Amino acid sequence: MSETCDLTLELKRLIIDTLELEDITPADIDSEAPLFGEGLGLDSIDALELGLALQKRYGIKLDAEAEETHHHFASLNALQSLVEARRVN
Repeated sequence: MSETCDLTLELKRLIIDTLELEDITPADIDSEAPLFGEGLGLDSIDALELGLALQKRYGIKLDAEAEETHHHFASLNALQSLVEARRVN
């Protein structure tokens, strides 16, 4: 369970740092809320930046056009599942 909590916090910090969300803290990010649109309010440019950060940090390569990629970015929990399944480092 601790590993999951650590990864959750790590991903929240990755999102905040990568996207330079100065007014957001890890506690502000709801793991079940949407990352895009109504939730955290990210957009397609943010998705590209976040995708690059995931590739750099975890070795995860995503196809921006693939439908499954949209599902991976649905929420922090979905992103965490992706990282747990596919990270190489």
